[in-house]
Amino acid sequence: MRLADLSGFAFDLDGCIWTGAVLLPGAAELLTALRRRGKRVAFLTNNSRELPESVAGKLNRLGVEASPREVLTALELLGQEIARRFGRTEVLILGVDEMAEALKAHGHRVVPLERWQEARVVAVGNDPTFDYPKLKAASEAVAHGASFITVNLDPRLPLEKGEFDPGAGALAEAVAVASGARPLVVGKPRPLIFKT
Repeated sequence: MRLADLSGFAFDLDGCIWTGAVLLPGAAELLTALRRRGKRVAFLTNNSRELPESVAGKLNRLGVEASPREVLTALELLGQEIARRFGRTEVLILGVDEMAEALKAHGHRVVPLERWQEARVVAVGNDPTFDYPKLKAASEAVAHGASFITVNLDPRLPLEKGEFDPGAGALAEAVAVASGARPLVVGKPRPLIFKT
């Protein structure tokens, strides 16, 4: 297959287009060259801390032309997949406010930690405030029958200078070990993100 035969390209972001807040060498030039040839460009990310508007804003600040409609995040998939499998439901989340916002946009109700018994689904994403009470609530809910879903199984999120943040996969693994259940995964490399 030749480049000329392809009409569009989908790019991962973390570790491919940028690392942390640093654009990788050649990324902007490649994307600009593809657009000049009339190729469509999309960005797929397992990022569960940002909505498409925020991701597109970061790309633009780094010198890469992007609009929110060209960005698909794991947060969007999470809300869609929970609705598809369980309808509008009660969800306990390990994640950031943007995750709660994305789930509410799909009609779900976010359950507070202290009411974990009400959760029909436990959803795990990146959570910089992850702690023992969150692990206990999520694990108890799953062990007592709540479905378990995560944005990805990525153990690390690459940052600048070789540093990293623990990824959603690290948190999901903690819940899996404590609850005895394995999660459904919606992000890359699972096929769901490529079918959307």
